[in-house]
Amino acid sequence: MTTKTNAGNFFEDFKVGQVLEHATPRTVTEGDRALYGALYPTRFAVPSSAEFAASVGLSPAPVEELIAFHIAFGKTVPDVSLNAVANLGYAECRFHRPVVPGDTLRTSSEVIGLKQNSNGRTGVVYVRSTATNQRGEVALDWARWVMVHKRDAEAPAPETVVPDLAPAVDAADLIVPDGLDFTSYDFAAAGETHRFDDYAVGETIDHVDGVTLTDPEHMLATRLWQNTAKVHFSTEARPDGTRLIYGGHVISMARALSFNGLANAQLIAAINAGAHTAPAFAGDTVYAWSEVLDKAETPAPGVGALRLRLVATKGRDETTTLRGEDGKYAPGVLLDLDYWAFVPR
Repeated sequence: MTTKTNAGNFFEDFKVGQVLEHATPRTVTEGDRALYGALYPTRFAVPSSAEFAASVGLSPAPVEELIAFHIAFGKTVPDVSLNAVANLGYAECRFHRPVVPGDTLRTSSEVIGLKQNSNGRTGVVYVRSTATNQRGEVALDWARWVMVHKRDAEAPAPETVVPDLAPAVDAADLIVPDGLDFTSYDFAAAGETHRFDDYAVGETIDHVDGVTLTDPEHMLATRLWQNTAKVHFSTEARPDGTRLIYGGHVISMARALSFNGLANAQLIAAINAGAHTAPAFAGDTVYAWSEVLDKAETPAPGVGALRLRLVATKGRDETTTLRGEDGKYAPGVLLDLDYWAFVPR
């Protein structure tokens, strides 16, 4: 019997240098903005208020950068991670221009590395993905690596190629949106008075609030972003019969929670690195804390950049402990995300 259905790629189907053109282009709408706000307790002023966005030089008002990331990421799933065990990490993600309602995003990926795991049943696939808009302009690009099942455990292992990825996007390579100007920034409307000079490298911020994850919300999110990974939907996809919470859902939840203490970190400029350090499931309550890793000036008027570590935890950790004495992630750490954000000076 022939079949016309897509079973997805397994580890042995990938080749270094292979380019994957992903279906289906997706037009961003105001509905995406509204649903994002319904899923996550986000309150950042730029994507929330067209008037505020215009006051800092951005009109029409962009959607949250993570909306663009989730949509672009979702395009890659049927070809890269449909048969994934887990998404492992991100690097070198840059947001090249704001995405606004009406923009249509399409994504392609190049396989840049392969490494079979010692168990012989899975392997790690490294890809670099690029999302472009309807004008062919790059909206964002990033590298990620994902653990994928093999179709046949006896299939020979490919030559190991592990790409050399930068530990962080250099501050000089951050792309400031055209027209961004924070010199007349409305701190009252934004919700906090803290500006660039109020943050010190090494400072940690406990964001205090928590949100309990549910299956319906994360499955709605993965459908919204057209992410078809089986482990997020089917109780038959994992041996323990549980649905794995989409990692991007945890990222967006933690980013939204970070508003309390980082309300003026208005725009994500780049994601330097990211790791989903432990699985999350429905019923887990997610909290977040941040650490200031670095600071940089930008050429835009009134605009500075903070390099931040955003950590999501299962249960609140008031000690803001990332790793134990053994160097391993502390119990309860779900996400370790290193990113740059633009803030008022």
